[in-house]
Amino acid sequence: MRRCVTCVLPETFPSVSFDEAGVCNYCRQYEHRQPRLESQRETLRERFEKLLEEVRGLHAYDCLMAWSGGKDSTYTLLVLRENYDLNVLAYTFDNGFVSPTAFENMTRVSAQLGVDHMIVRPRFDLLRKVFWAAAGDQQPYHEKTLTRASAVCTTCMNLAKGIALRIALTQNIPLIAYGWSPGQAPLTSAIFRRTPEMTRSMIEALAAPLRSLGGDAVRPYFPEDELLAELKQAPCDIHPLAFLDYDEEKMIQAIGKLGWRRPLDTDPNSSNCLLNAYANEVHKKRLGYHPYVMELASLVRQGHLSREEALERLETAEDASIVERIRKTLQP
Repeated sequence: MRRCVTCVLPETFPSVSFDEAGVCNYCRQYEHRQPRLESQRETLRERFEKLLEEVRGLHAYDCLMAWSGGKDSTYTLLVLRENYDLNVLAYTFDNGFVSPTAFENMTRVSAQLGVDHMIVRPRFDLLRKVFWAAAGDQQPYHEKTLTRASAVCTTCMNLAKGIALRIALTQNIPLIAYGWSPGQAPLTSAIFRRTPEMTRSMIEALAAPLRSLGGDAVRPYFPEDELLAELKQAPCDIHPLAFLDYDEEKMIQAIGKLGWRRPLDTDPNSSNCLLNAYANEVHKKRLGYHPYVMELASLVRQGHLSREEALERLETAEDASIVERIRKTLQP
């Protein structure tokens, strides 16, 4: 398979093209943007600190942290708590496939950081239904959405985001933090304020695909109309790793001091979820490229990851026994 000689995007990736030097169009576009990126990050850091001054201490919690237990979200939680002294409510969406080691990590880390930790565990029959449907042939997601994450992972994230927003609105929490890596989400969305109208539209965009997969049973995981009717100011989404220093080795060292350990039962692209291996396998067979390739290619361009390491993560096969076990668990 032909790949970009600079990043790792393959010829099967949507809208990719290569010039005579073998460099892809995504890398060439990045070259034009690169000179402005550091100044944009500095501007975002200043906005972030100003935002924290505005919200700190106004309510019982300053921030809701969407905490998967993986390395990026764990490090983000550490930064918010220790570097910025925020009172954080950590929230975990238990999709039924979280590594036991990830739960052990969260128990240790939450105790070390002194944060409240809420775990939401939806009924498993519904989770199994929507994950199995997402792995099927009828897709409720646009092609562009699937360039960033598999259909199964997108389904999981939509549920997690819906629940996060419901918690934040119910408890008047002004910030919702995510641990996206610099390769997962664009810099422009690193601090995202929404109007009430935009919030309603976002909720519908999250919920509509899930209704097509699971019917009205997904309703409890999204804010009700009554909660939105009186909404005057929506929570602000933040993903600080987009504009703060990002060094995987240093991050793992920092969270390791809190008792975090890398799970041995997850694939190379996840440090918390067993479902990920199955989701990756389905995505590769259906679309012909790895669902993490866009993130890894972006990390390579930004200098956060070597091309060799990215290729190793992409080319390491999923554990067939785990993939088969998950498939049997989901299959009706």
